[in-house]
Amino acid sequence: MQRKWFQYWFNSPYYHILYSQRNDAEAEFLIDNLSAYLKPAAESRILDIACGRGRHAIYLNKKGYDVTGIDLSEQSIRYAQQFEQKHLHFFVHDMRKLCFINYFDIALNLFTSFGYFETEKDHVNALKSFRKGLKADGTLVIDYFNTEKIIKNLTHKEIKTVEGIEFHLSKFVANGKIIKHINFEHRGKPFAFEERVQAFKLADFERMFQKAGLSISAKFGSYGLEEFDENKSDRLILICKKA
Repeated sequence: MQRKWFQYWFNSPYYHILYSQRNDAEAEFLIDNLSAYLKPAAESRILDIACGRGRHAIYLNKKGYDVTGIDLSEQSIRYAQQFEQKHLHFFVHDMRKLCFINYFDIALNLFTSFGYFETEKDHVNALKSFRKGLKADGTLVIDYFNTEKIIKNLTHKEIKTVEGIEFHLSKFVANGKIIKHINFEHRGKPFAFEERVQAFKLADFERMFQKAGLSISAKFGSYGLEEFDENKSDRLILICKKA
């Protein structure tokens, strides 16, 4: 089977260089606010879906929860596994495939770690797997960018220099996706990667959730859990329950 863009890009060391400004303080701010809102019991089991190198999962574990992180990137999971201990575990796993049944109190899918697949069926299958992994009264949290605002304010061309590497970024919308081309040279060698994320809006999530047996109980527009405004909000954060 042909490897997809996310299998190449997320396994590249350059992905972590380009996005190195994603700091722990931002992750902890979101987790603190979600914890205050959801009020998980001390013994709660939490699943971090597409956990990357584990910054959210590690912080949740420090707050006392039993946390499992899954991600398709072997490189990211290998890095995260150095932090494993009794109540913190990381596994390489495709979110579209079921790994636990009726096990978690909370499942988190944060920082636009969704929308990567070609078909809606694949996305609905992923949501069904999230749902099956939750206990009957469990909660799913999906944090996505606010597509409306992203498209209105799209920066088509941008150059970012990080760790001496000049990344040339090109963004555009095509076929219902927000696409970013990433080109740069390092040590005399040219590299080219891309990101292709579905331009899902609230109505798209509502439709997919209905197919997957989920319902939205609350929605927010920022990591401070402010009210969602499709014109102004940076994020679309959806709190869901089993329908």
